[in-house]
Amino acid sequence: MAADRTDALIVRQLEFLGGMASVDGWRPDSLLPEVAFAGRSNVGKSSLLNALLRRRAAARVSRTPGRTREINFFRVNDAFILVDLPGYGYARVAKERQAEWRPLIEGYLKSSPRLRGLVLLLDARREPSDDDRAMLAFLADAGLPVLVAITKMDKFGSAAGEERVNAIAAALELDREQVVPVSARTGLGRDELASALADLLAQGT
Repeated sequence: MAADRTDALIVRQLEFLGGMASVDGWRPDSLLPEVAFAGRSNVGKSSLLNALLRRRAAARVSRTPGRTREINFFRVNDAFILVDLPGYGYARVAKERQAEWRPLIEGYLKSSPRLRGLVLLLDARREPSDDDRAMLAFLADAGLPVLVAITKMDKFGSAAGEERVNAIAAALELDREQVVPVSARTGLGRDELASALADLLAQGT
């Protein structure tokens, strides 16, 4: 029971609402606040979402990065909408397909007045890509709060991991408070991310 008192995200009800496949396509008609998750196609976003929600298969984990082609919406506890954006920047995905995703993602971000902010996932093993930097610049221009989750931290020891996180934060000119090191495999940073997510959702209330 002690864990419940410190867990900022206890998922009692989770409902997949559907997918948005085009800029003018279907999206849920809801007055609930929204928070979106974005990242490169091989950053481990689905695994992290499953760990965050404490569900084994809330988000599909594909062996082929870049498979998700829609914006997926989940209603959590009848309290907020979690928005899973398509992964971007995977080299094996045709450029034509990538060109379709960009207006879909940007269209959603521009036309979502209930969006409280975005969690951008970055792979600890890789340098931030041009796509990552473009996403951060777009969010800054749009005035959207952003939280950066550094994934796959289990690949590093404690000291090397902290050094890697600091290097990524410095390269992107981010405050260290904006960055949460996480691992879907070990659960590292799950509660910190949940707490930061709750703070993000509380903005504008």
